Amino acid sequence: MKVLVTGATGFIGSAIVQELIKSGHQVLGLARSNAAAASIGATGADVHRGSLEDLESLRSGAAAADGVIHTAFIHDFSNYASAAETDRRAIETLGDALAGSQRPLIVTSGTLLLRRKGPLATEEDIPIPTFPRKSEQAAAMASRRVRVSVLRLPPSVHGDGDHGFVPALIKLAREKGDSAYIGDGLNRWPAVHRLDAAHLYRLVLEKGSAGARYHAIGDEGLSFKDIAGVIGRRLRLPVVSKSPEQAADRFSWLAHFVGIDSPASSNLTEEKLGWQPKQPGLIADLERGTYFEPEQPTQAAGSHQ
Repeated sequence: MKVLVTGATGFIGSAIVQELIKSGHQVLGLARSNAAAASIGATGADVHRGSLEDLESLRSGAAAADGVIHTAFIHDFSNYASAAETDRRAIETLGDALAGSQRPLIVTSGTLLLRRKGPLATEEDIPIPTFPRKSEQAAAMASRRVRVSVLRLPPSVHGDGDHGFVPALIKLAREKGDSAYIGDGLNRWPAVHRLDAAHLYRLVLEKGSAGARYHAIGDEGLSFKDIAGVIGRRLRLPVVSKSPEQAADRFSWLAHFVGIDSPASSNLTEEKLGWQPKQPGLIADLERGTYFEPEQPTQAAGSHQ
């Protein structure tokens, strides 16, 4: 199968490209720069020049492919509404290009966006309607015309090369001289290793059902206090509690995410696709020590790219 991958040079997208190639698929990677094109070409994938803002490039790339995996997102928390609108237009454009063909389109979303009805967020839960990002709503529109599935990622997708929330927390700890959590720190974060997530993207591409929602969850819910504890111990810094009132000053743009309690399950996904996470969990990954080697560049990246 020839697969267009947006975000092909990103943290997750690059793992998906490798997973697809190893499984015999041909990959067409979206590249907005010469550096991205060179990186994609080095993997053995074909290069498709374009960007999320260049809708014609998305149309032509999707038209040339047997399926699309959409992982790219502009993680700019200073202008998040604009980034969300770009994502919405991109998804609808990809859907239009695949209309009537029954070719698969996999749209990336997140478990943080859900209105949880039970103790764990499940694939049956729906997004919070007021959240600015509308990936799933756009996917629902595309589903009227194309075989679209949604793959939801947890707030922490971890592994070597991570540039998301956890490296940002480590950077903050170094800058502030302590590793902090909010209140009692018992709010929970789900997590998944990038290689397990990449494997699930391939399974959804090959076996996913139209209109289905899938969860890539390794750890269902790690207490934020435990995450902060590992960071403090590895950096030899005190681990401290901050009040909700102190959170914005202490965590800056991360404050909203640090205090969220968002445990999630992937039980239905595992039953339907036979997917099983096999890589180390987040705590074990942190304990390996690579996160605490010379600082990695960070960006306000959530976990999707």
